[in-house]
Amino acid sequence: MYICKMKKTILVTIALLCGLMLFGQGKVKTRKYLLSDFTDKITKVVLPGNGILESALRQEVTDRWTASPFEFCTLEEFEQKKSSSEYYFLIPAEGRFKDETAPGITFLTLVKGGAEGEGLDPMTEIISLPLTSAGAGSGRELVYLSALVEAIQSYTLAAMGSEKTAYLGYAFFNDNYIHKGHIKRIYLSKGDLSPKVTQKDIERYVDAADFILTEEDDADAVFNAGTYGTLVGFVVAPEHPQDGSYSYQMLIEADTHTIYYIRKRRCSDKAPAGFGVDDLKRLSRRR
Repeated sequence: MYICKMKKTILVTIALLCGLMLFGQGKVKTRKYLLSDFTDKITKVVLPGNGILESALRQEVTDRWTASPFEFCTLEEFEQKKSSSEYYFLIPAEGRFKDETAPGITFLTLVKGGAEGEGLDPMTEIISLPLTSAGAGSGRELVYLSALVEAIQSYTLAAMGSEKTAYLGYAFFNDNYIHKGHIKRIYLSKGDLSPKVTQKDIERYVDAADFILTEEDDADAVFNAGTYGTLVGFVVAPEHPQDGSYSYQMLIEADTHTIYYIRKRRCSDKAPAGFGVDDLKRLSRRR
């Protein structure tokens, strides 16, 4: 079930993303119903004011956004128009989980307009996908941004036709690995493994023929090349994890940009981010 548990900020402004259902005129409006106008309404793409990310987001949306009409806008225009039900908004937003004292991750978030209030607080979140650590991008987010833009569209279109999907959020993508992921080759950057993974774990769960551990640049090159039938690992985590922080481990197909696997895991200095032993167990099944 889709549950909203974290506070999010638009660069600076803190807001709680929520609103799974709206009530009006005595009728319950389900999420599927709320999304029924997505393809007809304009999606405003909010440019964050960060030169590199802003340029990349503008380019990827221009090249890949096909699900609805879109326009670019500033944060100021977002604040002016977010109460209008005529728009959806695609926006980079920093997320702060309950026990964190500061935002740890920047998400690419799709929300629906039509509510009054400060920041994102009153708005209905459609889906959020992890993009980079808050305030300190590594540069890898620019490699995988294209896939996140496409994934948000594919999820929202699927949610328009299925109430179950509309409540799944990012868990929707894990069915891809369950059904077809075991036949795909996997490339993981060694740096994306949790330090808790031992050589013995690697020997037990990683098959060098189709589950390849490599350097970060090599993994990113495989993705950029659009290599057929290949899943590439991508980890998003806070630069300085706290006890209440979470990391996200993802596998994205290089040629289709489809997300096949995404798992959120609590992390801290004592429990480092990255693909852990549990992830390797899951990924090795049926391989």
